[in-house]
Amino acid sequence: MEFDLSSQPEIVQQAYGYALQGWELALSWLLSPVAWSQFGLLVLAYLLAILVARRLRPVLATKIAPAKDSTGALADVRRFAVLFLPLLLPLLAYGFTAIGETLVRSMFDSGAVIAFGKRVFLFLAVRRLVRDIIHDPFLKVLGRYILLPIAALYMFGVLDDVLAALKSMKVTFGNISISVMALLRGAIAGSVLFWLGGWSTRQTSQFIEAQEQMRPSVRQLVGKAIEFVIFATAFFLLLNIMGINLGALAFLGGAIGVGLGFGLQKIASNFISGVILLVEGQATVGDFVELDGGEKGTIVKMMARAAILETFDGRWIVVPNEDFITTRVTNYSDSGSANRFEAEFSVSYDTDINKVPALIEAAVSKHPDVLDEPYPPDCELRGFGDSGIDFAVEFWVEGLDDGPNKYTSDVLFLVWNALKDAGIEIPYPQRVVEIKGGLSQMKL
Repeated sequence: MEFDLSSQPEIVQQAYGYALQGWELALSWLLSPVAWSQFGLLVLAYLLAILVARRLRPVLATKIAPAKDSTGALADVRRFAVLFLPLLLPLLAYGFTAIGETLVRSMFDSGAVIAFGKRVFLFLAVRRLVRDIIHDPFLKVLGRYILLPIAALYMFGVLDDVLAALKSMKVTFGNISISVMALLRGAIAGSVLFWLGGWSTRQTSQFIEAQEQMRPSVRQLVGKAIEFVIFATAFFLLLNIMGINLGALAFLGGAIGVGLGFGLQKIASNFISGVILLVEGQATVGDFVELDGGEKGTIVKMMARAAILETFDGRWIVVPNEDFITTRVTNYSDSGSANRFEAEFSVSYDTDINKVPALIEAAVSKHPDVLDEPYPPDCELRGFGDSGIDFAVEFWVEGLDDGPNKYTSDVLFLVWNALKDAGIEIPYPQRVVEIKGGLSQMKL
């Protein structure tokens, strides 16, 4: 049956031509004894694959699967391999069909039917891979919209024609001419490469963070260096896959260099300052620092351009790395070193002040967080005030006197209780008012 489609668009005529060819091919298969023998071989290959898969899959599952309580890299690899056991049936059917195709072509010099069946089994394997095995959201989308369509085109035998058409279509960017096929290949390869780069970076970061013998700053520097190497390698691999000549990017590289020289000076300066900080370890994640400009907080993250300080009231301050190099920085933590604080108090002038230092030092020493090293608590006489005698007790603790730790407050409670128990009065301002001439001279 033929229709006159000369007045229709070219794409409609091409579609009709492909449909007519498919109809003629189907009729030739239905009327050919050779084709029926190939159908029989397909059914036989599939039934044989079912039989072998039923017997082989439990054995492989027992041999490959590790014990439930086993850990380590080898156990993870074995668990990963078990995930692919559902592919056993379609892949066995594909293999048995390939053997049948070889026999048919050697006997009849024809194997179009069985070759199509072989491609169908491969498509079913890809479909099961995407549907049942891949669980990562990004890879699942990639498999559903890229891998499955490619497998479908291969199954119908038109993949080579589609690839040739895409290669013939060109897209021009200035002096660079790229085929649509190269762009698609670059998009697919780029997605996979950068996903692999992100996954590799996460795995490497976890491994490096587990190396507690390394300083935190060194761990961060190594992690950033590995991340840069991974993504730089992925970028150059992508250019190679797309077939882009690196020499054609020389002009672009020069323009980027000029931009760095004029417009991106601060970014380059902050990046280099970040590298210096990581190498020298003057300030690292977890340190409590105070900058010359008054900003202070705990460093919670160090990035390529800036560091993030978290204050005790929960706010985040983004500080450029350059500020840590060009200004004065006070580091109160230094990765957990002790800090000295003091609590001031006063006693009345009626007190025997010779007893106060020993009394207060003994009381403060009872605090569980007060250290004996580098120095024990030290009570000092500071001066004679208007209302009382001024003292201060100095003490050392691990950490900072703020946030979850209120060391000065605790120490003042200890001082108060110790003075009260010893009967020592804590003074308050008193004033003597003298009225000249007596009360009789006052006018109401």
